[in-house]
Amino acid sequence: MNTPFSPELLELINTNRATGHRPLLFGNARVITDDSLIGDFDRGDVLLGGSRVVGIGPGLLTAADDDGAIVIDCDGYVIVPMDIDIAQLRGHREASFRSPTALAPGNPASFAILPIDSDESASAALRRFLGAPESASTVVIAGDVVLWGGQSVNTGDAAEAPAVANAPSDQYLGTWIDENDFVHQHLTADGRYDETRGGRPHAFQGSFWITGDRIDYRDDLGFWAFGEFIDGTLHHAGYTFHRS
Repeated sequence: MNTPFSPELLELINTNRATGHRPLLFGNARVITDDSLIGDFDRGDVLLGGSRVVGIGPGLLTAADDDGAIVIDCDGYVIVPMDIDIAQLRGHREASFRSPTALAPGNPASFAILPIDSDESASAALRRFLGAPESASTVVIAGDVVLWGGQSVNTGDAAEAPAVANAPSDQYLGTWIDENDFVHQHLTADGRYDETRGGRPHAFQGSFWITGDRIDYRDDLGFWAFGEFIDGTLHHAGYTFHRS
């Protein structure tokens, strides 16, 4: 089994990310899933397929060779979800609730790995992580290693990703009027919006960005809001708008 968090292992993972499809298996760890159905493991494995968790629990190591997995031995470490559902943690969710941020099959593979003492409970380690996120030794976000052995990892995404230009499509520009004719929202080609409310002009003004079917607003007063385009209508802040 590979030595955890070595530069050589990181190089292998990065090479696989760029050219291969071998799954990653983080094995022999204490695992906190934040999932009420699955529960936690005193010793378990987390298997990644691309950006998602595809398996979790004890025994996955037995098939590591069959799957051609890259194995990271996490003995002496605890694996915790990067996004903790505090309501779930405090027992305020129904037993049947499945958190979309839990460390569970089908969910995004986003988690932190922390060193843990033999006499420290997993829950104590989780509280330590919540109080001091910098205590994480390794961090994986959506299947990509972004922190490895305490060192930041440049995944190359920032250099490869094209700049997002705010160039709204003509299909979204113009005046949108809610069904009660109370709010008129004007979207212009320069990425600005201007709202008339109840006949009061310039009630709200600011910038907007459209990504897919989502529109995000940043008002000149400082607040943020969003809306969605669905079947030719704009849904925003409880209003349904039609383009005039």
